[in-house]
Amino acid sequence: MRLFVALDIDAAIRQRLAEFVSDLKAHVPSVRFVAPESFHVTLKFIGESSRVDELRSGLQAVRGEPVELAFRDCGFFPNPDRARVFWVGIEADARLQQLAQQIDESLRPFGIASEPGPYKPHLTLARAGSGKPRGKGASDKGLQSIRQYLNGKAAPEFGRMAAHEFILFQSTLSPRGAIYNPLARFPLTK
Repeated sequence: MRLFVALDIDAAIRQRLAEFVSDLKAHVPSVRFVAPESFHVTLKFIGESSRVDELRSGLQAVRGEPVELAFRDCGFFPNPDRARVFWVGIEADARLQQLAQQIDESLRPFGIASEPGPYKPHLTLARAGSGKPRGKGASDKGLQSIRQYLNGKAAPEFGRMAAHEFILFQSTLSPRGAIYNPLARFPLTK
């Protein structure tokens, strides 16, 4: 199974993001956007694993307080000139970094590699192509069209929320995009 750990987002924020994407689709129809029902904030990508029960057990040891998140602005990975991912930014206090680090550490005993760098919270709205490198200076024209359309516009604001749980998801790839199925929920308590 292909697995990851994430925060779900509030319905009101999901709706504002869906409206933003709908506007972008009208002006930049060549881009394949993430479906609104799939919006989430990834905390840890696990990858292929059949050890769901063990991973669930490891994640149950994670403790933390609810995390306040603000969804605002947008940008591109790895950078605007070589865009491969179009994202919405997430602002949070140190609790989000601590949660991501605890999740990372809780999965290490099960052979899940630690993240190579600091956690960079974001919500992906669109990806370019297969994700395979395409050479120096390569970029996706659709994502560049988003960049051009948004140039000079005010940074979007999508709202604030408190995350009270994190979720272990299964990701099933399909021709119409990934389908995410929650396998286990882990509460964050004060």
